[in-house]
Amino acid sequence: MAASEKKGGRKPASVAQPELVPAVEALIERDTAGSPVDANIRWTNRSVGDIAEELQDQGFQICVDALRRVLFDELGFSRRQAFKDEAACHFEHRDEQFRYIAKLRSRYERHGWPVLSIDTKKKEILGDFFHPGRAITNGRVRVQDHDFVTAEQRLVPYGVYDTLRNEALMYLSRGADTCDLACDAIWRWWQRLGKRHYQYAPRMLLLCDCGGSNGNRLLRFKEQLCYLATDLEMDLQVAHYPPGCSKYNPIEHRLFPHVSRSLQAVVLKTIEVARDFIGRATTSLGLHVVAEIARRTYQTGLKATQEFLANNPLRFDTFLPNLNYTAPWYSWL
Repeated sequence: MAASEKKGGRKPASVAQPELVPAVEALIERDTAGSPVDANIRWTNRSVGDIAEELQDQGFQICVDALRRVLFDELGFSRRQAFKDEAACHFEHRDEQFRYIAKLRSRYERHGWPVLSIDTKKKEILGDFFHPGRAITNGRVRVQDHDFVTAEQRLVPYGVYDTLRNEALMYLSRGADTCDLACDAIWRWWQRLGKRHYQYAPRMLLLCDCGGSNGNRLLRFKEQLCYLATDLEMDLQVAHYPPGCSKYNPIEHRLFPHVSRSLQAVVLKTIEVARDFIGRATTSLGLHVVAEIARRTYQTGLKATQEFLANNPLRFDTFLPNLNYTAPWYSWL
């Protein structure tokens, strides 16, 4: 007798109950209606169990596992969270500025001149406070149950990342995130790391965002850059990424995630603890990080001097001068 064909078994719920799939789609459509997300994308934040109960109230025989198969296997749904991809600002010359930055970077890399990506990392809290992440331990680490902190307990980590050498300086300060802090961080990078490799370079390229302490509209930042260029005897060419495009700044994905990983689950009782753990950040590609504590506390409210406003020495590029300019090194005082 020939082997008999496989028989029996329960039919899928969508086959046994032909009206089930349209009923599921109707429930999801009700959630999607009026949503601010893409009109072509259907979604629901209800649990599979909630949907199953409502279908049962409508007379369908469906369990959670069967409904999950209908949703994921037959209708093509999956459980996802929102993806941060839409820029909040729509800059008219966005693509042109990206191409201009790529052209500048190529030129500097060809000559072996320094290309620095600069920005402030997310502020940390110093003291017996919770820090996300898990660690291997033989006991329970206890911290305060509320994060009530003072300004002195807020750590401002300013990063200066050398894109050519894959090394960085993290300049750690208490208080405010200011233009003076940004320029001091570049100065300290030069003293600790840059001078030994780029001593004879005539100029330096700084890549930064449009906001924060290194924003393109801050006259104080531009004034401090002129002082810095004079001290380094080097032209400082600045290129800002377009508004809403800070995530494309190299420091955001080549340094900051690895610093965050080195700080996970660490109770930052003192700024020295933060310095030691940040200095351990590394990658398989050889990232090297030097962490240094600032020697001063930075205050907000400082403005550009009238002398600078009257004798502004900046050289603005012909292409998007509000985003591209150079602080010359010659004395202007």
